[in-house]
Amino acid sequence: MAVVRKTITFTEQQDAWLKSRVNSGDYTNDSEYVRDLIRKDQQNNEKLRVLQSAIEEGLASGVSKRSVVDIMKDVEAKIEING
Repeated sequence: MAVVRKTITFTEQQDAWLKSRVNSGDYTNDSEYVRDLIRKDQQNNEKLRVLQSAIEEGLASGVSKRSVVDIMKDVEAKIEING
């Protein structure tokens, strides 16, 4: 994978936080910590995209003719199967 060098400016408070994370031993350097933050942000955005897609699909499907009780029974059955 190609590597691109970036210059990033931090406030003194942010720099102190970065240094504390590295000094705690969780990360070996500033770059590793920032890359980890980016990976976590990418994962969160993917989860949000999946959720938004499910909401759109639900809205597009219209109003169900099934009762809430019947829907909940199906949900409970799925939970038991995947459980």
